[in-house]
Amino acid sequence: RVDYVKLDDASNTGDLKSEAKRALQRHACERIVVTEPGEWRLLKDLEGWAEELGVPVEIRTDDRFFCSREDFANWAEGRKSLRMEYFYRRLRRREGILIEDGEPVGGRWNFDKDNRKALPDDLDAPKPKGVKPDRITREVLELVEARFSDHFGSLEGFDLCVTGDQAEKAFEDFVQRRLPDFGDYQDAMRAGEPTLFHGVISFYLNAGLLDPRAVCARAETAWRDGTASINAVEGFIRQILGWREFVRGLYWLKMPDYKEMNALNAKRALPAFYWTGETDMACIADVVAQTKKLAYAHHIQRLMVTGNFALLAGVAPAEVNEWYMIVYADAYEWVELPNVQGMAIFADGGIMATKPYAASGKYIDRMSDYCKGCRYDVRKRTGEGACPFNLLYWNFLAEHRKSFENNPRMAMILRTLERMDDKEIKSIRKEAKALLEEICADGEQP
Repeated sequence: RVDYVKLDDASNTGDLKSEAKRALQRHACERIVVTEPGEWRLLKDLEGWAEELGVPVEIRTDDRFFCSREDFANWAEGRKSLRMEYFYRRLRRREGILIEDGEPVGGRWNFDKDNRKALPDDLDAPKPKGVKPDRITREVLELVEARFSDHFGSLEGFDLCVTGDQAEKAFEDFVQRRLPDFGDYQDAMRAGEPTLFHGVISFYLNAGLLDPRAVCARAETAWRDGTASINAVEGFIRQILGWREFVRGLYWLKMPDYKEMNALNAKRALPAFYWTGETDMACIADVVAQTKKLAYAHHIQRLMVTGNFALLAGVAPAEVNEWYMIVYADAYEWVELPNVQGMAIFADGGIMATKPYAASGKYIDRMSDYCKGCRYDVRKRTGEGACPFNLLYWNFLAEHRKSFENNPRMAMILRTLERMDDKEIKSIRKEAKALLEEICADGEQP
């Protein structure tokens, strides 16, 4: 039985603890049982409920994950560095996923190098099947429109799954129609096509509508029955069994200090175009527009477009994290914070990644068609019409060269920087300063 309190209920206090207190009074309950939350702040609050509410409070492990918080902490103990790849291999062996006779199928643990192909112009991706809102969903949409109409995002065309059965059907559609090409083109981007061959199931996994064990098992079956290649299936499973579990473990291991990290001393305001999409940079405009419409962008768009720009521009981590938390429907702090702090903007100084994922416009040009329709010239580093990603990339390297001089993965690109003429570097720094002062002057959410 569910005691459901509506958002617009006149007696709703708007506070979880206060609502728990009211529920205790209504039902004369003797105890509270709750699943551990996905946010450090809330867990700390829950840990004080027993004393404040006067009843026992049992906080149970969230079994929707392969790895518990304690299990991850035991794995991490004593390690000089925490690398997802080794954690992933451990879970693969323990769970027996894509394993035969104790070894990885296909002879390799990781097929990532096979998953970076550019998208052919004539290859069309099947669109995910949406769900028509039912009566309850329509009521919620009306409530959201009435209470939060001025917030970022759009309700128009809402077609996300809201039940487990719907989510399972959406996932099966992905397995049959998009998983076979997911591996080859998972890093690709195309203007106006937000989903391409991606699963678009993070909403449902993080909300509990899909079981990650069942999802990984179904993907493995697709490889074993020959309907999907090993690079597609391994790459997909790695996102769930590898990254999803790793970032959650890292979050709980490093909080609360992790949230305050700012290794590169980034201080600038988030540019206003993150909220409006009003910019001549075609890649940013497209990703923000689809984010506003769908509350979704795939991992490369988040990492190498919006995240990369925030890194190069030196935007304050708190502002970047706030944006990602607000705009994406799959954003819970346990998954959003490590991905942004550690992967996108390197604010953790290398706890998660071995180097910053900084890139010039050349990467975006190689993996997308954005640059074809952009007023900026991706071939130009400086001067009128130069791609801002190029200018800010080299400025970023010049500004932080001392921070990365002992990083072996940065050695090659820093040698290129060293060979550049001092006059050109000064020009880059000057132009970058002027650009950043202009675009980061007022990043307040409209």
